[in-house]
Order: sequence, then C-alpha cells, then structure tokens
Amino acid sequence: MEFEWDASKEADNLRKHRVSFAEAVESFFDPHGLLLVDEKHSGAEERFYWVGKSASGRVLTTRFTRRGTKRRIIGSAEWREFRRLYSEKAKHP
Repeated sequence: MEFEWDASKEADNLRKHRVSFAEAVESFFDPHGLLLVDEKHSGAEERFYWVGKSASGRVLTTRFTRRGTKRRIIGSAEWREFRRLYSEKAKHP
C-alpha cells in the first residue's frame, strides 16, 4: 500500500487531533480494521473511513480517498462512535 498526504493538512491534524498521518498509516495494517464509505463527503471523488489500531494501540478513524494506486489521507482522529463500532466487530467477527 502506498500513501500520500498534504504536509500542511497533516500539521493541522496533528495540532487538532494529536495524530500524525504516519501513525494513521500504521492503522491500515490492522487485520481487524473496518473499511466504510463516507457517503456524506463523497462527491466528485469517493471517500472512505478506515478504522483500525495503530502500533501504539489507539483506535484511529482515518478519512481518505484513492488516487490511482495510492491512498490520500485527508484526516485522522480518535472518534468514539467508530471506536465502539470497532470494538463490537472485534467481539463478534
């Protein structure tokens, strides 16, 4: 998997949510992760949520889109509602 992102967007994300996009990338390798379509923000391009654990054990929700073979990260944070969904899936795979 290849990833890309805008450096200024990552700086904003780090300041607002205390999550680097490098940590967000780690969550994509969680075998229990969830892929969801972001229907609210999918307009000109399809957008997605990835919910997975980073190497530090935080359950992150990462918003991204696909650009060719790459995943372009838009933002990442610890969102309670998605953490609950992740926990429920882990209990009942």
